Amino acid sequence: MANLETTAGLVSIRKSLELAQLTTFVPKVPSLDTKPADCYLLSAPFAALGGLSPSEKKIPKAPLPLRQRYFRIQAGFTNRWQFPYGLSCDLLGTAQANKAFRVCLNETLKKIMTADTPVSLSDEPKIQTSNVEFETQGHSSCFLPQSQKGNELERVHSNQAYTNEVIFSHTQKMTEDMEPDVALECLSFLWELHRIYLFKSKTLSQLLISAVEPMNINDLESQHKSKKEGKHNKQSSPAAQKTKALGKEKITISLEVQDPEVTRIAFAIALKNLYSTEPEVEEDDVLGVLAAASVLQFPSLFQKCVSIMKSGICSANVCSYYCAACKYKQETLATDCERWLEVNLVPQLSSQIHLRKLPQELLQKVLRSPRLFTFNEFHLLKTTLCWTYLQLNPRVQIIPSHEAILMYFSRLPKRCSFLEREAGQRYITVFQSLRLHGITSSKHLEDLRQINFLPLPWLTQILSNHYHALENGGDMTLQRDFSMQAVRFGLLLKQEPRYHEEIISIYGFFFEIKAIRHEASAYSFYIQRVKQTDPALSFITAECSPVSLRQEREVKYEIKAQCLMDGKWREFSTDQLTQKFGVTKPSCKSQVLKARIPSVPVYVTYALLFPSS
Repeated sequence: MANLETTAGLVSIRKSLELAQLTTFVPKVPSLDTKPADCYLLSAPFAALGGLSPSEKKIPKAPLPLRQRYFRIQAGFTNRWQFPYGLSCDLLGTAQANKAFRVCLNETLKKIMTADTPVSLSDEPKIQTSNVEFETQGHSSCFLPQSQKGNELERVHSNQAYTNEVIFSHTQKMTEDMEPDVALECLSFLWELHRIYLFKSKTLSQLLISAVEPMNINDLESQHKSKKEGKHNKQSSPAAQKTKALGKEKITISLEVQDPEVTRIAFAIALKNLYSTEPEVEEDDVLGVLAAASVLQFPSLFQKCVSIMKSGICSANVCSYYCAACKYKQETLATDCERWLEVNLVPQLSSQIHLRKLPQELLQKVLRSPRLFTFNEFHLLKTTLCWTYLQLNPRVQIIPSHEAILMYFSRLPKRCSFLEREAGQRYITVFQSLRLHGITSSKHLEDLRQINFLPLPWLTQILSNHYHALENGGDMTLQRDFSMQAVRFGLLLKQEPRYHEEIISIYGFFFEIKAIRHEASAYSFYIQRVKQTDPALSFITAECSPVSLRQEREVKYEIKAQCLMDGKWREFSTDQLTQKFGVTKPSCKSQVLKARIPSVPVYVTYALLFPSS
């Protein structure tokens, strides 16, 4: 019995000792005198998990008694879960801490006061990083004094150990532990490099040549002077010894970078590629590396970044890629961004917060493009209204609903329309690019009147056009330019279903736009007129829309299908056709556009205009 008690006691003591080694990294309330609160918040996720380096880590003993089972607890009102004690094996907690650190702080978070941060951080001074020296895998690198400018700090403030690791873990393998012989001062950091790899960069090679030539000239002059004085007899002069050892000396060169897009990590990735046969860049780093490649005049890396950007255009990056293309004069990349926007402005970008970043001149250019895809003209109006709202409210982080946008503009003072005010005059050209005469729904027109957004003459002109068209049997006498004034409707085809159709109504005439997938890659697109008594018409459409009793209606139309094939946008079109549509076959059906399209999505646009008849 005594043996059992002794054994149980030893096991209990052993468990207590093991548990006592676990550390609790609970950040203390920051001291405003010694450490900025910004820095405290940024280090909190790692401190909570024990994410400090061994040299910095002070391990307090966990208070006893300790719980013998570990349950995750929720950290605040987030999805981050952590153990009550920091564990080195807590991979989930470590990953979430890294994510929290990458998100960093914004103005909203700085104004939040909690028990851990009982002070407002909105007026905190910028973080000042001290001079720190690192040694990674046998190579020493150091930070130079930081500048006091905020934008410079933002560019160079990064994970210091990772900056070293990016380049030196790679160069050590390539150079077979050869000692670096060039020190590059850039971005308040000292980069140790090897001169034989620098000639891929025109900028670095010119700096190196400029640094080496004066040294050679000075050494030659010293030798010549020594010979004249008779001091160069049996023993070589110190200058000659320096010349012989020039290949082993470490030369220091300096590069000043003005481009704010060049971050320290991006610059490290660009320098790493000097040692590689083929450039390697991750898509997440491509913008910064592109800027660094431009500064270094590194053509192969620059073109690799452009290629990655071309193949990876999406809603999240199309605006930044376009701005980079304009900045670095890459016309093909800018064209690809414009082409992507022409078909995806309404289907994708209009419902995402990235719409805010769209430059006004680019939006105007896309709106005036004859290749622009939209479901109807009202969708384009909704998109431009949303874009305007986001420009006026830069702090909004979630895309608002259309009703919320209408409510916002309707609450503005009624003394004049929004576009006639000083704040709205700069957006007039954007809304002049829309085909407002294509908005025929009475509900949509009433919404436009109530929000007091468009000038009164604009609304009067729209209603006048509708009135004259209805009186003249649908003739659109004021719209004669088909490429710029035809009313557009669209269908977006994805994998399923195989059959798409939609009923549209213009000035009392009903049409059915159709798209059919016959085989894996065979499609047919056409327009068909529908009688007002056809069962395909819904009750609401038939009751609330005007109806024309004309048996024939002359229509100018075009059917266009666009898709991405082998990385390039392809276009299939019937061109502009004119046909008299009856209510019976075969006159009720348009010409059929047939195409073989191996991939989805397919963007189909049906453009119609009623000429005078």
